[in-house]
Amino acid sequence: MRLNATARDMTDDIQATFTRAEQVGLRLAIKGRLVAIVLLEAWLLLSRSPDRAPEFLAAGAVFAALGGLHYVIIGSRFDRPWVKYVFITIDIVLLSAAVAHAPLVDELQLPGIVVFRFNLFPYYFLIIAVAAFSFSPGMVLWAGVFGGASWLAAFAWIVSGMERTLEWTDIPVGASSAEYLAVLLDPDFIATGSRIQESLVFVTVAMLLAVVMARARRTVRLHVEADAERRSISEIFGQYVPRAVADLVITDRGSLAPVERTATIVFFDIAGFTQLTERLGPTRTVEVLNEFFDAVTRIIGDHNGVVTQFQGDAVLATFNVPLTDKDHAGKAVTCASEILKCADSRTFGGSQLAVRIGVNTGSVVAGNVGGGGRQNYTVHGDAVNLAARLEAMNKDLGTRVLISETTETLLDRGDLTKVADVEVRGLGGMRPVFTLG
Repeated sequence: MRLNATARDMTDDIQATFTRAEQVGLRLAIKGRLVAIVLLEAWLLLSRSPDRAPEFLAAGAVFAALGGLHYVIIGSRFDRPWVKYVFITIDIVLLSAAVAHAPLVDELQLPGIVVFRFNLFPYYFLIIAVAAFSFSPGMVLWAGVFGGASWLAAFAWIVSGMERTLEWTDIPVGASSAEYLAVLLDPDFIATGSRIQESLVFVTVAMLLAVVMARARRTVRLHVEADAERRSISEIFGQYVPRAVADLVITDRGSLAPVERTATIVFFDIAGFTQLTERLGPTRTVEVLNEFFDAVTRIIGDHNGVVTQFQGDAVLATFNVPLTDKDHAGKAVTCASEILKCADSRTFGGSQLAVRIGVNTGSVVAGNVGGGGRQNYTVHGDAVNLAARLEAMNKDLGTRVLISETTETLLDRGDLTKVADVEVRGLGGMRPVFTLG
């Protein structure tokens, strides 16, 4: 059930990604469309008779208004997958209607077929360009097929009202240049083959763009699926090992090379946990621990730390391993301070908790350790042991957090107070320890 739910979530995420891409692309296309309308309007107003300015302005206003309406609908509660097809269909119909009823032809009393010599067909490619921004192969293909059909429909409408027509076949075999031009320049020359050829080219371009777009979508889908799968694995794997470690293991395809590095260790546990367990019982105790661990894990992660181990009621967190961080000591101490504030300011499962913390910096060895096909990411070294001992010393010294000398020397903050000189096994002699405040 969990796997099925994850697969459904992945499919929904991918679909949402493509939907957002289409919406962004359509909005961008509408803006580009508006720029094209403005430029075309300016050219027509400058190059055509001033008497025709009102009709050019009216046509431009209609196309601009349609684009504005579509822009508002995109992503709204009125948006549907078919809406973009409606608007591009309207654009094609209006353009084809303008071709079929060109005013200039009526003014000069020319046959309507002459409009096909005005080089209007390239305007249809603007519609394909707008469709391409949608990142939708279906929309590009529809624009091509319907656009080509509409171009032929406008042609057929005009031809249907003509009494006389001439075709390429009306040019005599072996015709002289005069005979050739006589047919070519005749107002009734319709060139059906040329119109069909234009439509075929238009549809072919649309098909090629649709194929390219489909391949691009497939490539994006594979990347999105891989990323979603990686995140899913990371989420599941991260329930059993630190999320940062899970991400590194997945990235490195299962390997996490052992390293020896200077790191800062934060070790803390709950004061009076035994008595708490006796008072609450096992079920309530687990609820308290889960809520507590959830809160402190977030704090540790916010400071680029990694929880490497839960030991009963205790937590071992590392800074600068496996994730490198030059300010590992500073972030570890800040993290310890925020954990104390968190424990003081709220309850966990209805219980108030007291926390003791030890912070120490030193050399550690970190890596995957295990056998029998199972591994666990752990850190080893005297630095880890000292952090645990400092945590225990809080009880004797009456403090809640103890920070070692090796950590204090890396800090530049004035809120640390020396508590005492203590004997540290393995280091020889007495060493100072510090606390916050």
